Amino acid sequence: MQRLGGQVRVAGGMSGGAVLGWDMTAALQLGAALGLSPLIIAELLPPIEAVMVRKINEHLQAGSGLN
Repeated sequence: MQRLGGQVRVAGGMSGGAVLGWDMTAALQLGAALGLSPLIIAELLPPIEAVMVRKINEHLQAGSGLN
């Protein structure tokens, strides 16, 4: 999942906005480049993405940014 770190969709800027999720087109292309099945990516990535979005937005709301 670290490879997708630069592929985050953000609304309102990082200082006062929120993370919406990963760019799924980029995620599918990255998975294909790594030899992963698109079916596996489509099944596993959304629940992982949901946790990532929730946790990052909690950090942003707490004022700690993405560090």
